[in-house]
Amino acid sequence: MIDWLTSVLFLSYVAASSVVFFCMALCIWLFTFLFDKNLVFLHMFSSFWGSMYLWLMPAWTVSTSGREKIKKGRPYVIVSNHQSQLDILIAYRLFFPFKWVSKIEIFRIPFIGWNMSLNRYIKLKRGKLGSIKQMLMDSEKTLRRGCSVYFFPEGTRSESGIVRKFMPGAFRLAKKLKLPILPIVINGSRNALPKGSLIFRGKNHIRIEVLDELRYEEYADLTSKEIADQVRERITARVDEHNVPDK
Repeated sequence: MIDWLTSVLFLSYVAASSVVFFCMALCIWLFTFLFDKNLVFLHMFSSFWGSMYLWLMPAWTVSTSGREKIKKGRPYVIVSNHQSQLDILIAYRLFFPFKWVSKIEIFRIPFIGWNMSLNRYIKLKRGKLGSIKQMLMDSEKTLRRGCSVYFFPEGTRSESGIVRKFMPGAFRLAKKLKLPILPIVINGSRNALPKGSLIFRGKNHIRIEVLDELRYEEYADLTSKEIADQVRERITARVDEHNVPDK
């Protein structure tokens, strides 16, 4: 009952506050889009907007580590595991500029989705080959402009926390553009908000960790599948569900 009531109050606050924050985001966009080609100011405001919900939720604590490994001014192909709808809010806590690749349905959510469109985040219609090709083209254009792109290469959230097979698109793009790959690990979000649910569960400590980048020289001779498998191994080595001690 407490979890249900907390969820209703929290989601009601998100809905109400999004109206105000979107208006602020729109003002930032109007004053910056002419000179800020990658909309960095708007993304950093969006990072604050998303992080605020994590700060205000008493049932969650969020810790970040490895942020010092991110080199400023360098575009990355960013990849991470995907456990929950909360993962977007959690990754905002890193406070560095990138563009999301997100399913098109999220862009239709009033105010929050409209802000994603303002930010020129990248749309994907899952299961549509044409949409996947367009997403990769949009991602390539973004990376060539010098802005990082954040992918969830599993394609969907994991119900069990076990990391699914990585799809090769992001890694093929990294190899084509000779860009470093930045692996990121998220732990604890699945317990806080399981897949398919809008009910938050109990108190949870959520962690996001930036791993060492994989430089182009380290994977230049590998196929896209081999790169995907190698990055997945790096991530699973830090995911809780893959490191449960044998009983």
